[in-house]
Amino acid sequence: MSDSSVAPRSHPRRRLLAAAIAVASTLLLAGCSQPVPIETAPLASDAACAAVVVRLPDTLAKGTEAEQAERETNAQGTGAWGEPASVILRCGAETPGPTTDRCVSVNGVDWVIDESDAPNYLFTTYGRTPAVEVFVDNDVVSGTTVITELAAAVSVIPADGGCTTLDETTG
Repeated sequence: MSDSSVAPRSHPRRRLLAAAIAVASTLLLAGCSQPVPIETAPLASDAACAAVVVRLPDTLAKGTEAEQAERETNAQGTGAWGEPASVILRCGAETPGPTTDRCVSVNGVDWVIDESDAPNYLFTTYGRTPAVEVFVDNDVVSGTTVITELAAAVSVIPADGGCTTLDETTG
C-alpha cells in the first residue's frame, strides 16, 4: 500500500451510489426481483467498459459467509452483487486526478479509496481510462476481497499511471 499525493473526491457520486443501493434494498424488501437501478457513468459506452463487464465474476467472496451473487442491472457498464446489492460497479467514470485519499495497489490495479462514508467505501481505479468505481458496503462484504476479485476484470483497461508516494513525487 502506498499513499498517493493526489485531490479530494467529489461526494455526489458516492451519494448517487448509496441512493442506488437504498433503492435496490427497498425493491428487494418489497418482494420485487427487478434489476438494480444504477446511474450510467459518463464514459460507460467506451469499448473498454464492455471488456470489463463481460469479465465480471458471477459471485464475490465465493464460499464464505459474505458470498454475494451477481445481480442484473439496468445500466450499461455496470455490475451489482448481493441481495440487497452490497457491491455496485460503474465503469466509465471520470479518471481521478491527484488526491490525498489513500491509494492501494491490488493484483496490479491501483485503487483510490474514499473512506469518508465508512463502512461504505468507494474504490476508484487510478491510472486507468476510463476509471472504474466500486461501491462496497463493508459491513456485508470486505472491500479488500471485492477489489481483489474484481482486479482481473478491471485490468483489461490498460494502466497509464498509478499510485505514487510523496517521496516518489519529490525525489
